[in-house]
Amino acid sequence: METKTPKPTLNPALREFWRTPARNRVLYGGRSSSKSWDAAGFATFLASNYKLRILCARQLQNKIEESVYTLLKSQIERFGLKSKFRVLDNKIIGAETGSEFMFYGLWRHIDEIKSLEGIDILWIEEAHNLTQEQWEILEPTIRKEGSQIWIIFNPRLATDFAYKRFVLDPPPNTVVRKINYDENPFLSDTILAVIEALKEEDYEEFQHVYLGVPRDSDDGAVIKRAWIQSALDAHLNVDADWTGRKCVGYDVADDGDDKNANAGIDGSILCLLDEWKGGEDELRESAARTKQNAEKIEADVIGYDSIGVGAGTGSHLNSMGWRRHFKFNAGAKVEKPEKNYGDTKIKNKDFFANLKAQAWWLLADRFRNTHLAVTKGRKFRADEMISIDTGRVDSALLERLAVELSTPLRDYDNTGKVKVESKKDLAKREIKSPNLADAVVIAASRGMLARVSITDML
Repeated sequence: METKTPKPTLNPALREFWRTPARNRVLYGGRSSSKSWDAAGFATFLASNYKLRILCARQLQNKIEESVYTLLKSQIERFGLKSKFRVLDNKIIGAETGSEFMFYGLWRHIDEIKSLEGIDILWIEEAHNLTQEQWEILEPTIRKEGSQIWIIFNPRLATDFAYKRFVLDPPPNTVVRKINYDENPFLSDTILAVIEALKEEDYEEFQHVYLGVPRDSDDGAVIKRAWIQSALDAHLNVDADWTGRKCVGYDVADDGDDKNANAGIDGSILCLLDEWKGGEDELRESAARTKQNAEKIEADVIGYDSIGVGAGTGSHLNSMGWRRHFKFNAGAKVEKPEKNYGDTKIKNKDFFANLKAQAWWLLADRFRNTHLAVTKGRKFRADEMISIDTGRVDSALLERLAVELSTPLRDYDNTGKVKVESKKDLAKREIKSPNLADAVVIAASRGMLARVSITDML
């Protein structure tokens, strides 16, 4: 007997959510809950029946594949609507209705979005990254009669703007719906087993990942997430002499699942990120890749992690004709030990437990200064700030970098000196080694260790 293929449907649990009249539709919760999948399905249904301009936005988008473009294509095919749409390289058009799907990244195109007219639906995906400043621009921009804003996200921090504004204190004419995996009828047995395994192993993490429970805050982090967000393209918004001497930081993979990472800084602008697997038997090849990245941005110097397997990196670089490099030993004594830290009256040697803590704190200072410059108009020299060029850095690596930079917590040794949460302690929290973040820290430390400022010659 022939088995009939089930007719594709949206998630029945969300039927009332989509039917309820509202200006703002807020859909949040844990992973594997069908939020984005359902939004894509409902959007294709609307666009196949009505002429609509739908703006699909997310915080960072350097390539069309990083948007909900692929998800929409899948739903068009799943619902048998291929004849009703023309899927182009950078947009999707309704063949019969004339509907249009457009795809934008908020950080680089917020001003361009502000000038768009006639938008019927603004769909903000991964809206946990949305800032208050962006919302204050977007809300009045979507002004067509009957227009809607869809805000879809997995909660990250309870202190994030999106969670506070749309979950804790939603604006008028807003429908808010939380949905988790237990309301998704389409999940496979495989993913259900993965979810149950995490529930048994780490219930707190299970709650955050699959039940949409936000973490309390990042108050204990050395570098706060909000500071990192302010640093995105800060060089385009804050007047300063941002570019200058260039450096590549190289975090050498230890073993196992650890990865190598490079970070390139042009003056005070992070302009390159790279990450790859390469074991102890591939150290020369990894050094060669680092050299290629340095040549790519015309770097003046390479800094590398000299602990353990990284000890021979300098010799590898020398053999390739690259002799401009310096060592970074995280456990080494602090630089300029007799100098006071910042505006305090405490000497560096009495404030920091080791070089790693000093380098992370100085980078945190630069991120905080950038945040103050962007949000409060405070004035700082470029070498007291840091900017991240989102046009030159892969957005997937950038998102991982933001997590890695904002994850390590402040810690103290038994004498009260500050230090950074160790990799072993991070592992206890089931957090992988922050390779990209360490590479950025190394690159940013060149002023201490290579004695190379953003303008001085070697």
